Amino acid sequence: MYNLNNSTKMFFLFILFFSTLISISANSWLGCWIGLEINLLSFIPLISNPNNLFNSEASLKYFLTQSIASINFLFAILMKMIMMKNFEMNLPILIIMNSSLLMKMGSAPLHFWFPNIIEGMSWFNNFILMTWQKISPMILLSYYFNLYFIYTIIIINVIVGAIGGLNQTSLRKLMAFSSINNLGWMLMALTISENLWIFYFCFYSFLTKIMCLLFYSLNMFYINQFFINNMNPMIKMNLMINFLSLGGLPPFIGFFPKWIIINFMINNNFYLSTLIFTMMSLITLFYYTRIIYSSFMLNYFKTKWFKIFIKNSLFSYINFLSFTSITGMMLSTFFYM
Repeated sequence: MYNLNNSTKMFFLFILFFSTLISISANSWLGCWIGLEINLLSFIPLISNPNNLFNSEASLKYFLTQSIASINFLFAILMKMIMMKNFEMNLPILIIMNSSLLMKMGSAPLHFWFPNIIEGMSWFNNFILMTWQKISPMILLSYYFNLYFIYTIIIINVIVGAIGGLNQTSLRKLMAFSSINNLGWMLMALTISENLWIFYFCFYSFLTKIMCLLFYSLNMFYINQFFINNMNPMIKMNLMINFLSLGGLPPFIGFFPKWIIINFMINNNFYLSTLIFTMMSLITLFYYTRIIYSSFMLNYFKTKWFKIFIKNSLFSYINFLSFTSITGMMLSTFFYM
């Protein structure tokens, strides 16, 4: 986590949040672009660390990819201003604009940078990249998009996110592909209504926060650490609950927003899409279950001198969040009409 006494980091963190608000509240495309640029330039100092080579590499990769996306976005804006006649947007320009925003949020098939950059960052930066950094591109995308193009992207996202996570041993890359899979659900929610997108995004952010907090407190980055470490059974239970919730298994709270989106999809006759979404969710649940199985079931030698110590306050907070994850589904059914 960031040291709160480090005023420089806190300043850039404030600018990061403020720039997203600039971007989503701008009344022109150029204002949106300026907000995105400020956002990019404030996130890079948060990633980079002179003492860590991986962090510096991640910040450089992030800068290059986001710059390419920004150039394409600016090009599309300028072409729109030059060629726009009676407020109709040309299809190629619209697709360039949509593609640049999809690249900014790390959507497949423009996701080539996303797992690599996540691999070189801390859990707190990963949390920001997987949640907050998706807000402004997604809201800008909701203003104007080609429906058929977005539907194609949604299906690609869900498939790539599920298949890509199968052969991963790194927890950060696993969370990256999980994020790509969830991005497909979020884009589908965005095509239905903006309120549903906000609803899904809040649930996804909540679950990602728990996972990143757990991995940060346990100092875990790879799957094999689950059965090397001598873990408290309560920590294992927390991991199981939150992994299954993130995968969207009932009765955990992660199932609730997915259930609503599936309802909308069936009502609108998207039967093939619903089948693909549910099948890919099963694949994500498979690789989550594989991690849980390795930490619960595999026999290993307990090293008495190697123990994990978590602050009691942090552990009780994680327990509270996990409890919310279990009971939330039962509570949420009362609000669903």
